[in-house]
Amino acid sequence: MGRTLAEAIIASHTADPVEPGSICRVRVDFAFANDITAAPAIAEFSRMGAEAVFDPARCAIVPDHFTPNKDIASARQVQVARGFAREQGMLFWEVGRAGVEHAFLPEKGLILPGEVILGADSHTCTGGALGAFATGVGSTDLAAAWALGETWFRVPETIRVVMDGKASPWVTGKDLILSLIGRIGVEGARYAALQFEGPAIDALPMDDRFTVANMAVEAGAKAGLFVPDRRTLEYAKRRAARPFEPLYPDPDATYSQTIRIDAASLEPVVALPHLPSNVKTAGECGRIDLDQVFIGSCTNGRLRDLELAAAVLRGRKVHERVRLVVIPATAEVFAEALKRGFIETFLEAGAAVSTASCGPCLGGHYGILAPGERCLSTSNRNFVGRMGHPESEVLLCGPLVAAASAVTGCVTDPREVLGLDELPKGVDEK
Repeated sequence: MGRTLAEAIIASHTADPVEPGSICRVRVDFAFANDITAAPAIAEFSRMGAEAVFDPARCAIVPDHFTPNKDIASARQVQVARGFAREQGMLFWEVGRAGVEHAFLPEKGLILPGEVILGADSHTCTGGALGAFATGVGSTDLAAAWALGETWFRVPETIRVVMDGKASPWVTGKDLILSLIGRIGVEGARYAALQFEGPAIDALPMDDRFTVANMAVEAGAKAGLFVPDRRTLEYAKRRAARPFEPLYPDPDATYSQTIRIDAASLEPVVALPHLPSNVKTAGECGRIDLDQVFIGSCTNGRLRDLELAAAVLRGRKVHERVRLVVIPATAEVFAEALKRGFIETFLEAGAAVSTASCGPCLGGHYGILAPGERCLSTSNRNFVGRMGHPESEVLLCGPLVAAASAVTGCVTDPREVLGLDELPKGVDEK
């Protein structure tokens, strides 16, 4: 019987039988934590009596959630992580040289096709855009992986998601994944692997693929995988920090279900409070006034996202009633956005632009909400209290909707602000 992509990758990393539902002992190619999840992982690493990580070049800590440190407690967390990383000789980057882990690590060639990746953060599934089995784990499992170089998985069933047709230029990767979540719900892929295919998927640039894979977990998925193609391999080969071998699903693989979506029928969408599945088209939302717009995060803080937002904001101003926070996902993205004039556009429009960080996405800093405030965000979650006070609200969208809404002061379809001739075809994928 043929294997899905998830099964093929797991099978290449274990000696155990691989079939949906089986438990396998699996070799790990790369394991990482951030400034929040590292501290408990380090404590567990010590408690279990481990003395050294399995391979310092394959273990990392990326300080990104509360950096630059927002208070004494966050400074202490990073201090603990920094000390452990130096003691172990493992990978660690200071603020200003890294960025949000799920954008930064693929950028540095540390997540690659065909690999098994563990991260002590739920959005580790972002790495599936490269054809890796990348998944989030708790800090205890991460500590064990650091010590042993292996972990265990229950092999997930795979749901095949086929996006047919050609998507409108106004429809981004964020609109594709929100539309899927709106259809199947936040538990529709619980512990399954989502395998994305189809003409609309093939046409996506890498930045949009990362967005789609990132939000697989918002449907409950264990992983969200793209089958490697020319675009994947070109991106990976330019950046790879080590040799890799892409893997592919078999033609006769068995899927638990196949979901087909006509991408040509989709429009720019918004997820209303308080679930990523509460999806409506931007045009259906009516007038929803905003206090803040956030463009950034591991979901939509990459160069293509900033390019689209800048295209909307060029020559326009942020509404006087709205504050716009823009945070590039990595130092490299920030530098390239600066070179291309995107940062200047944001500043001239009246936005606040900040150092690469998760920022307000998880209620960290750089834009926390007060009671009664409403934020339209390109991040991935809009649960109660996610970005600040429990009486605030978060709505989710892609960069075009976010930028257009920052201009008008309320949720807006970007076609009401931007002409088609102003829409950029896409940055080159460096």
